[in-house]
Amino acid sequence: MMRLLRVLFCAYIMVVIVNAMPEPKDPRVPFKFYSRQDWGAAPANDTVPLNTPVPYVVIHHTYIPGACHTFEECSRSMLSMQNYHGVTLDWGDIGYNFCVGSEGGAYEGRGWKTKGIHAGRANGISVGICLIGDWRSELPPSMQLETTKALIESGVEKGFIRPDYKLVGHRQVMSTECPGGALYEHISGWEHFSPTFVPMKA
Repeated sequence: MMRLLRVLFCAYIMVVIVNAMPEPKDPRVPFKFYSRQDWGAAPANDTVPLNTPVPYVVIHHTYIPGACHTFEECSRSMLSMQNYHGVTLDWGDIGYNFCVGSEGGAYEGRGWKTKGIHAGRANGISVGICLIGDWRSELPPSMQLETTKALIESGVEKGFIRPDYKLVGHRQVMSTECPGGALYEHISGWEHFSPTFVPMKA
């Protein structure tokens, strides 16, 4: 009898523990997402709508600013880029649709619905995702790479990126080193990578 009571008591404790655990995160958003408000973005002065779903995803790196490893560091990088792109270059806002930090956070730039200024002739037919850091000779941390993949998949699920999208590096669209040699070689092995970029009407 005592043994049965002990078993029942242990089962009761397990039920209490399980019920006290927090709800699991939405598996469709397996990464930290920070809105423009979260990182303190200034209001945008350029908000041309993006015709979605887009057929391309363009991968970038910043080179400068360098890699960021905390929300505070990445927020400062986002503000720095917004100021440079929006004020110095007169683009009206940060050029990228999204950026990803080395801590695995995804940072909203222009977002899914606004045309970016990040890859010349590809601007109107793509989402531009920038991996913050200099990835010429080394790869971003695995968390940064996995968040990038998850962010793209989220865009597909939400209908902003075509399911048959093509992934390209910035250097395939314009004359640039971006997204850095190491990162470019790595993404060339991703499932949707395309060795060629074919311009099309937005």
